[in-house]
Amino acid sequence: MSVPIKRTLEKIPGGMMLVPLLIGAVINTAHSGTGEFFGSFTGALFSGSLTILAVFYVCMGATIELRTTPYILKKGGVLLVVKAVIAVVVGVVAGHFLHEAPVHGGVFAGLSTLAMVAALNDTNGGLYMALMGQFGKPRDAAAYSLMSLESGPFLTMLTLGVAGLSAFPWQTMLGAILPLIVGMVIGNLDPEMRRFLGAAVPVCIPFFAFALGSGIDLASVWTAGLLGLGLGVFVLVVSGGSLFVTDKLIGGNGLAGLAAASTAGNAAAVPALVAAANPAYQEAADRATVLVAASVVVTSLLTPVITAAYHRRLLRTDPESVRGTGTPATPPDTPGTPDAPAAPDTPGVGTREDTAAGPAALAPEGNTHR
Repeated sequence: MSVPIKRTLEKIPGGMMLVPLLIGAVINTAHSGTGEFFGSFTGALFSGSLTILAVFYVCMGATIELRTTPYILKKGGVLLVVKAVIAVVVGVVAGHFLHEAPVHGGVFAGLSTLAMVAALNDTNGGLYMALMGQFGKPRDAAAYSLMSLESGPFLTMLTLGVAGLSAFPWQTMLGAILPLIVGMVIGNLDPEMRRFLGAAVPVCIPFFAFALGSGIDLASVWTAGLLGLGLGVFVLVVSGGSLFVTDKLIGGNGLAGLAAASTAGNAAAVPALVAAANPAYQEAADRATVLVAASVVVTSLLTPVITAAYHRRLLRTDPESVRGTGTPATPPDTPGTPDAPAAPDTPGVGTREDTAAGPAALAPEGNTHR
């Protein structure tokens, strides 16, 4: 008898990340000493998130190709910088009122600067590439090869430091990005190693997600559902609006900006990594992990809807702007649009797992990294 576990998980937005995270949290809530009780290798599965994440970022770095065309450099570089600037602005404003600790009571209980910055700083790569493959141009999808530099806790640490909150020593900052750099060097020196290490990226995700969940007590984060929904909408509006305008300003049609307005599945790992590097964020980390995970689901569901709706509008009002994209321009009086091809397998583009990449139909099976 065959049970379609993988296929079922992939139908859930962010399933490969969120389901193991939830399983770990349920076990920890029911019995917080499960890992210590079994010890040995089983115990390591409950407590080894940092080690697994270190391996994950080496493998992720190997998928990033340094050679880029001027167009990719312009598109990916500008979107990356703007998204980082947005997170800095939000971090400065939120940090002024909240500092490092989370809100302790009321409707916003559990919300923290760490949660907002982590949710804003990392784009869902699988979702972006799937949407650009369907509605954009192949080179727009390839722009993600540069945007994937936002992977990991480094950008969040940098943002929190710039925002004037508890900073991190340079050794810690370097250590946060070093695995990614090592992976980039290996992958660019040897294409075979890029393929070898890149294949391990999605494999790591359920394991570090389970380990992260094993440190979460669901009883303390029961309010995260509604608050997480609000955080996801906040990311979509703030990030999506800014990136949409930016894409238009650099000559795009706005689709790439909207497609990048999401939270990556592995962004849920960032709060724990930041707290491990600086204990000042420990109080905020557990609830931030759940809030960011909720933002992953919300943005994965809404980003495709908004991007597709805007694409339909362009087909009616400005068909020339989408000519040569994944979906052929359809005259306004022609009902429907033909089925779009799947996202192209663009060489050298890092495809971080985001089985969080929204509806399964939008995320081609080959683009499930991160």
